[in-house]
Amino acid sequence: MSTQSVGIREFRDKLATYLLESDKPLAITRHGDTIGYYLPVRRKRSEAEKRALEEAAARVQEDLIAKGLTEEDIIADFKRWKRDGRK
Repeated sequence: MSTQSVGIREFRDKLATYLLESDKPLAITRHGDTIGYYLPVRRKRSEAEKRALEEAAARVQEDLIAKGLTEEDIIADFKRWKRDGRK
């Protein structure tokens, strides 16, 4: 699924349109940097999509366990990466 990029001012100015009509994820940017995402949830997911998401989540959880990582480890690593200038 492709992600459309939109500036924060445009997102704010056209908020109702994006919230009611968007069917694709949006990357919200400020000065070219992504600051957040809008993920529309109005569309009903098929049973196949739901199963695929559940299977993907299970695989991620298995990988975390196999590597001895926790969600907190990943969050701390991301914060460190962000703080250090994404090097």
